[in-house]
Amino acid sequence: MGVKVSVVVPVSEPGTDDDAFDACVRSLLEQTMPSDEYELIFADDGSGDGTRERLDAVAAVRPNVRVLHLEPTGTPTRGRNVGLAVARGEYVFLLGQRDRLERVALEVMYRAAAHTDADVLVGRLVQGDNPPPRAFARNVERADVLRDRLLTVPTAHKLFRKTFLDAREIRFPEVEPELSEQAFVLKAYLTAKVTTILADQVCCHVGAEPERFPDPAGHAAGLRAVLAVIDDHTGPGELRERLYAQWFRTGVLRPLGGRHLPAARPDQRAALFAALRELTLERFPEALDAYLPVHLRARAALLRNGELGRLVALHEASRGMSLRAELRDVRWDDGVLLLDLAVEIVDAQGTPVTYRADGDRLLWTPPLQGLTLPARVTDVTGQVDRARMEVYIRHAEYGLIFFLPVAGEVCRSQEGDKVRLWAVGRARLDVGTAALGRPLRSGEWEVHVRMHSGAHHARTRVAGHRGAQLSCVGVLAGEPRKLVIPCWSEQRELSVCVQPRSFAESIVLVSPGAAVTHRDGGAFVVLPVPYVPPSGGPPAELVLRQLANRSRVVTVPALVEPGVPGRYPGQLVARVGIRRFPGDGHIAPGVWVPRLRVDGEESDLRFVLDLGRSGRVRVEPSAEPGALVPRRSLFVRVATRLPGGRHLIRLAHAIQQRYLPTQIDD
Repeated sequence: MGVKVSVVVPVSEPGTDDDAFDACVRSLLEQTMPSDEYELIFADDGSGDGTRERLDAVAAVRPNVRVLHLEPTGTPTRGRNVGLAVARGEYVFLLGQRDRLERVALEVMYRAAAHTDADVLVGRLVQGDNPPPRAFARNVERADVLRDRLLTVPTAHKLFRKTFLDAREIRFPEVEPELSEQAFVLKAYLTAKVTTILADQVCCHVGAEPERFPDPAGHAAGLRAVLAVIDDHTGPGELRERLYAQWFRTGVLRPLGGRHLPAARPDQRAALFAALRELTLERFPEALDAYLPVHLRARAALLRNGELGRLVALHEASRGMSLRAELRDVRWDDGVLLLDLAVEIVDAQGTPVTYRADGDRLLWTPPLQGLTLPARVTDVTGQVDRARMEVYIRHAEYGLIFFLPVAGEVCRSQEGDKVRLWAVGRARLDVGTAALGRPLRSGEWEVHVRMHSGAHHARTRVAGHRGAQLSCVGVLAGEPRKLVIPCWSEQRELSVCVQPRSFAESIVLVSPGAAVTHRDGGAFVVLPVPYVPPSGGPPAELVLRQLANRSRVVTVPALVEPGVPGRYPGQLVARVGIRRFPGDGHIAPGVWVPRLRVDGEESDLRFVLDLGRSGRVRVEPSAEPGALVPRRSLFVRVATRLPGGRHLIRLAHAIQQRYLPTQIDD
């Protein structure tokens, strides 16, 4: 049987200790597709850091691996083109040296492409903790560039039919690498007979690229290459306008904001601004602004007017926008977790963002004092009508992201001519179907919320205030049945754990809900137990180590008792003795770090115990700033203010370490 898929990877000096490159290579060698059905082509751009030898060593023992040794060019463009020229596969997949594939990716993508007879197959991507593009909302056998939002996936991480690329003469132009990639993909989108979206299977994890300030002339040349593709393959009309607007937004206006422009040297800033203004006046008419959000319309107006100083000032004044999210309720309903939320976008001072009412219109007020823009720029009436809240979950280990169904509304209130906007809604998490109709994989899933308000959008983790209560009841849900537990992180952020690995882990997850009661001269540490096995659970112990002296360890038995109805089924209770001075079987004043020991294995709990001189024990979050720093004693606080005091402290520490059972905390 011939080669089904060729994977082309341009390589440029990843270094011998680059974990991302190692993960990339491993992910390719460990594919479930039989090795004689796919080939790996590494196009090495003259690397001199040992990469050449490493790749040659792999190729020597893997018949399906080829290494192309090229003269150095400093970009991946030539490597990609040479790799495409020599590829023997029916399809070609393009990967970066910091990216990695899921083990089943080539097998699943090839099967889907063959089934739909696709020229281009767009497999689901994961990119850091960013929400997935809306193109991956569902599987689509025959996708449309605009309707199915293919432009939100402009990178080359796709499966391309080799004969299609050759017949259309689709290659990477010799321009700035990112825009070369986009020109390649755009031509494929516009000329393919069938483009398929595979949304329900994560295929590729895209690694982060090093940030760099764009070369003004090179960036403008790259944009011209993209526009040439649009001109060659579209006629006048909405499609061409939407495509132009997309690259005006991402290629011109976005580089004039973000982190790049304000941090650049004045000469770099001026050169980029001049190059992009010239291109804008030549190729991007003002009519395209109708497709832009309001903050980019404002940026476009300042760009056309040549007001670089005001553009930078507007960006600085707009920084600090964030989302305030209130978690109002979390509860189970027949195996489905319901999350009631209210969200609102606020400025850097925490003040809600408002709009100005002007008759039937809503107008955006620029945050830059003294900046006046025409109503055609600041009118956000239509955008506000489309305001919405979105809730999604992210796998803490693998980065997989899925949106949850949300039912709710956008609310308005008006005081004078100021209109305030917020959203309320209920998200439904069904672990049996949340992964685009499939069950969620095991592990801890973070809960995030995002709001689009018309003029702005912001996102945040769903968090609870310090005293917020959370039902820690674990439920067997989905098919096959899995234990699902809502829980707080150390930062009081909401997560949902699917199928904890052990009884101990299930307790660790909800341990920020620990409490202490004092009785009979001791402290009773109470941990919620989200799910009590029919056996009652294995024997457990609480192991406490003093933060200031880890050799001091106190171990006490912990017993499972009935819990609080409606909040958690059981509770793990451990009695801890308290004394003024340290000794066996009890704790002394200081900070103590607890661990849970079950079946001989210890697990870190998500809190610490702080025993004061008064004999009272407090539970503190382990990740709270300063929580793990021992309290400075009166002796230390006074001594540091005296001449030679620090030497006295060091001497006292040395004496204590050698002769005394207690310790002076610094």
